[in-house]
Amino acid sequence: MDEIAVGRLTDIADGDYRVFALDKIEVGIFRTGTKVLAYENVCPHAGGPVCQGKIFNQVEEIITPDKKSAGLRFGKQRHIVCPWHGYEYDLATGCHPGDPSVRLTPVKVTVRDGQIYVSLPE
Repeated sequence: MDEIAVGRLTDIADGDYRVFALDKIEVGIFRTGTKVLAYENVCPHAGGPVCQGKIFNQVEEIITPDKKSAGLRFGKQRHIVCPWHGYEYDLATGCHPGDPSVRLTPVKVTVRDGQIYVSLPE
């Protein structure tokens, strides 16, 4: 695998992301604290630029003991929503919340000495 330096960790604010065109693929790099995640910028649903979508906390419905809706709230899981058709994925796992078999393609990413490196598949 080829390892490519894409920038410094401090170049991406906590909770933000950047998309990089590397060789034959685009890669979205996401920062949450000191943790960095990376996915191919291709939505499994229809090939949209998923890594360029909005990031938000998962919306959860509050259900009372008698099975009635008491409204909505934001949960702790961060999701990314593909801008083409609204498919969403758990940012931490890359999985669609309704069907974990539908998932983003992860890309190996590491941080060394404050520098972010992406390992491209062969």
